[in-house]
Amino acid sequence: MPQERTVRLQFGNRIEAVCVLGTRLWVDVYSAAPADAKTFSLKYTDAVQVEAVIDGQAEEATANGKQRWALSPSTILRLSMSQPSTEVSSDKVTVGYYGEEGKMPIDQAGLFLTAVEISLDVDADRDGVVEKNNPKKACWTWGPEGQGAILLVNCDREIPWLPKEDCSDEKIYTKEDLKDMSRMILRTRGPNQLPAGYEMVLYISISDSDKVGVFYVDNPFFGQRYMHILGRRKLFHVVKYTGGKAELEFFVEGLRFPDESFSGLVSIHVSLLELLIEGLPQTPIYTDTVTFRVAPWIMTPNTLPPVSVLVCSVKDNYLFLKEIKNLIEKTSCKLKICFQYMNRGDRWIQDEVEFGYIDAPHKGFPVVLDSPRDGDLKDFPVKELLGPDFGYVTREPLFEEVTSLDSFGNLEVSPPVTVNGKEYPLGRILIGSSFPLSGGRRMTKVVKDFLQAQLVQAPVELYSDWLIVGHVDEFMTFIPIPGKKEFRLLMASTSACYKLFRQKQKEGHGESILFKGLGGMSNKRITINKILSNENLVQQNLYAQRCLDWNRDILKKELGLTEKDIIDIPALFKLNEEGQALAYFPNMVNMIVLDKDLGIPKPFGPLIEEQCCLEAHICSILQPLGFNCTFIDDISSYHKLMGEVHCGTNVCRKPFAFKWWHVVP
Repeated sequence: MPQERTVRLQFGNRIEAVCVLGTRLWVDVYSAAPADAKTFSLKYTDAVQVEAVIDGQAEEATANGKQRWALSPSTILRLSMSQPSTEVSSDKVTVGYYGEEGKMPIDQAGLFLTAVEISLDVDADRDGVVEKNNPKKACWTWGPEGQGAILLVNCDREIPWLPKEDCSDEKIYTKEDLKDMSRMILRTRGPNQLPAGYEMVLYISISDSDKVGVFYVDNPFFGQRYMHILGRRKLFHVVKYTGGKAELEFFVEGLRFPDESFSGLVSIHVSLLELLIEGLPQTPIYTDTVTFRVAPWIMTPNTLPPVSVLVCSVKDNYLFLKEIKNLIEKTSCKLKICFQYMNRGDRWIQDEVEFGYIDAPHKGFPVVLDSPRDGDLKDFPVKELLGPDFGYVTREPLFEEVTSLDSFGNLEVSPPVTVNGKEYPLGRILIGSSFPLSGGRRMTKVVKDFLQAQLVQAPVELYSDWLIVGHVDEFMTFIPIPGKKEFRLLMASTSACYKLFRQKQKEGHGESILFKGLGGMSNKRITINKILSNENLVQQNLYAQRCLDWNRDILKKELGLTEKDIIDIPALFKLNEEGQALAYFPNMVNMIVLDKDLGIPKPFGPLIEEQCCLEAHICSILQPLGFNCTFIDDISSYHKLMGEVHCGTNVCRKPFAFKWWHVVP
């Protein structure tokens, strides 16, 4: 529907008006007529298109002035222009008023028109090209056939010596920064100048001023200058009309990710303003609008290819580092070590950050989400990760208490799934929490709200507060089936462990020893027989299995999984005095997944014929699927400190090939 506005004639006077191509003017001929006028006629120039609308019925008007229409309050003219004017007021419409018998007009009213073309344009069809006047540019829709432009939060740092992300200030230091931004073009055509009293203004609402910034690249004689024209503290900018056919290019950056108070949609407008009388406010006679959606932060599951593995170097994990290096040498990814000057003894790099990415048709780059745990690794994400084409985002609670559940071992994401016909092509985020009616620990609301607001990976809450540390990576992980578009969910299972131990006992291996050679693990000789006869431990693990099954049922329901999609990984837990669980032996499900290569915590299980029966069992399950199982000794440097291999490593992965804007949330 074209924009419309009303113009009132004054008999005996010349009225000037600007008409924007694609709009219509409603001209009231009745109220301007002399008292004794009964009919009227029309004359107009070729570029003007005129219809007489009488009692709601439109009739094309001739331009020669011979046709007469009866004056009536229900008679109105509808005008539009077919092409831009070459000069100011070069097109006109003349209305002649006639008495009852008169052949000559008793008076005339003139409308002098200047036609201009104004189009504020963006890449609304998401093909990387800023097309002209897309009819869907002011709205935003999801799906493969959706329309609407996309904006990246400019959260990387092009200049290393800057303290924060590029979007934290209102300056551009390098042309590379412009590549992170979305292009917006103001296209105009018309005479060399606008009539006196008219000007174009680019503007945003005050509610969007902290969410979007706009730059204009000026080209003075001595080089380019980057002007910040909209954003924080700048709600409007008067745009210079240059005349003829012109294109003014702007660069738009996102300042904030979607959140509880921000849907992710922002709009930018251009208006043509008219000044009737000096000293009175200008009034908008035409507005064009474009809408952007800020790209969400997207997590990457284990099924995506690894790019780099991160691990901390601390005083007691030299052997662990050596084994991680040996594992990575089998893959195509890189190893990045966070040294002690930066980690300050904090080894839990999985808990400090979560890797993801942002994407738009013109650009994409990885973005690290910094957890609110703020341990001794708190400076690592900004000082070591934030950089050119590597972004940073965090959410810090103002009033909530930060608990262990806010560490990102408690934040995972599934591979793509379909649930009851509903597709989640980017998977679903998984976070651990407490029972709904309990007063236990929960992830802080500000982080949960951030994850929920991204929309494309609808979060699922699991029950992890039964664990001392309370992280979902203590009882589950996902692995991609090599060479297939499939995955399996690995879940810790005390039931599977007791079944395996009973089988080995039945085969005559009841006296096989756990933790053999690890004198620091226990002062007692621990055998399969002792494990199976320890009734207190049996009851504790029955409870643990109930907690695991609670999560198993949620995962099956919310991810659309069946039992054939789940592989049980033997595990045992022991409870502390508060009834919270900790892994009895190194928790094998807490592994690092690098395509077909798995770095699994070495469990130090019962030795049977000099081979750990837990390792043999895992290999018998996973090797036929195409995996290489490498068991890593983390018992002294991680397990004793209530963590495992996954807790002490982190993986930056390639983004999805699937485009998030094709999702239908």
